[in-house]
Amino acid sequence: MAAVDYIEMKIPAKPEFVGVTRLTLSGIASRMGFSYEIIEDLKIATSEAITNAVQHAYKGEEGEVLIGFGMHDDHLEVVVSDNGESFDFHKTKELLGPYIDHSVEFLREGGLGLYLIETLMDEVKVHQNEGITLFMTKYLEGEQVEMDAETVST
Repeated sequence: MAAVDYIEMKIPAKPEFVGVTRLTLSGIASRMGFSYEIIEDLKIATSEAITNAVQHAYKGEEGEVLIGFGMHDDHLEVVVSDNGESFDFHKTKELLGPYIDHSVEFLREGGLGLYLIETLMDEVKVHQNEGITLFMTKYLEGEQVEMDAETVST
């Protein structure tokens, strides 16, 4: 397995810290070569996941949200965990299964957040333990395929 650059942030479960994460994600995705449009999608999906954790996991009580960014040659993995505990990135990834309707306390408020996340990301996995861990993947090559298709059709 190729080496993965990994960045982890732990933020207070408060809405005012979502923007800090968006800025970090923007910098990481830009450095990886994602387009402006895809970076905006990544920011929306990640913000939805963090906002959901802030609003529902702790219900106004003190808590932390852990955000991990796994940078691969061809994709970015974003992990949002609302139990605030540090986790082993690779071990956590192995535990995650595909999203299944019945595992969704995550949908809590009508489900639009998760629907939006699944629409914007290439892969979404959910793991429920003490809290919820959401694992979102966006591939660089999907972007390149779209660009190649536009070039050919022009």
